[in-house]
Amino acid sequence: MRIKLICQYLIVLLAGSASAEDKITFYRDGALLQQEAAAVKGTIDIPLPPGLVEHTLKIIPTPGTRILAVEAHKTATGSIAEKELETLAEQRLRLEDRLQALETREAIFTAAAKAQSGKAPRKSKANPDPMHGIRQGTDFAIAQLEAVYTARRKTAQEIKRIDARLTEAGKNSRSASTTVRITVTPPRGRVTLRYATAEQRWQPYYNLYPAGDGTARLQLYARITGETRGRQVRVSAGSFTESTSAATFPVQPGGAPFAAYLLPITEERCTEGIFNRFSAIITNSSPNYLPPGDSGLYRSGAYLGKFRFDGLSSGRNRVISLGE
Repeated sequence: MRIKLICQYLIVLLAGSASAEDKITFYRDGALLQQEAAAVKGTIDIPLPPGLVEHTLKIIPTPGTRILAVEAHKTATGSIAEKELETLAEQRLRLEDRLQALETREAIFTAAAKAQSGKAPRKSKANPDPMHGIRQGTDFAIAQLEAVYTARRKTAQEIKRIDARLTEAGKNSRSASTTVRITVTPPRGRVTLRYATAEQRWQPYYNLYPAGDGTARLQLYARITGETRGRQVRVSAGSFTESTSAATFPVQPGGAPFAAYLLPITEERCTEGIFNRFSAIITNSSPNYLPPGDSGLYRSGAYLGKFRFDGLSSGRNRVISLGE
């Protein structure tokens, strides 16, 4: 009878520890963390990570536990570091918004250039030289496309610079400390903490495999910064404000891709010699936004190099190139 009771107790204990596993979900502008904590003599002292986003801390008592008081203490150094991290994260989101706006401009002027070049010249008294007007319209659309490509390249470079500054700001903020003290009853009560931080981030990177039949397999991976041991880890291409609607994916162990897409690819051109060159138009036929990141290119099993994937909204297409 005693052995049976011990076994039942162990089953309940193991079930409780499995359900209490800590979780972290990475978004484009930070991470949402959830962790369990148990009180000792009615008190829980929890050090919070740097870059805590203001007004995101929520403490939920487990059934049978009541929260009596909550006190948070943070150093002045921590406040400065957190503000810098939040500012940089906001700047990065604005740049990604600009990339998406440039996608729309590119689609508009690409269509305009095709429409102008496809016009049939018709002479009239009011328009004695129709080719001149067509050339003007085409040249204008191409000039606008060049401006879009330049702006997109500069925006991608600025995102890289901000990522480097985010990493540095995160390192500088680690000397700061933020601690929350929770008083509960009963003395061994338990709570769940949920909060967002701008310091822990994920960086997307890809591998692209053109199949040669009008399709390409795009594998999406997550490069994680920050401590994740002992946590269930998920990632999302959305931001904090999109967290209720954006899809999240579990990060696979061993560096495996967490998502793969079979996408249409057209106008594929490839030169393999001393210099590898590749270009094509790829369409995001998936329902998800594909965030910007570096991508490896594999063709017929051979690795050809890396190119910058500037991000792509659902239903949009974009020229990708390597060595061009």
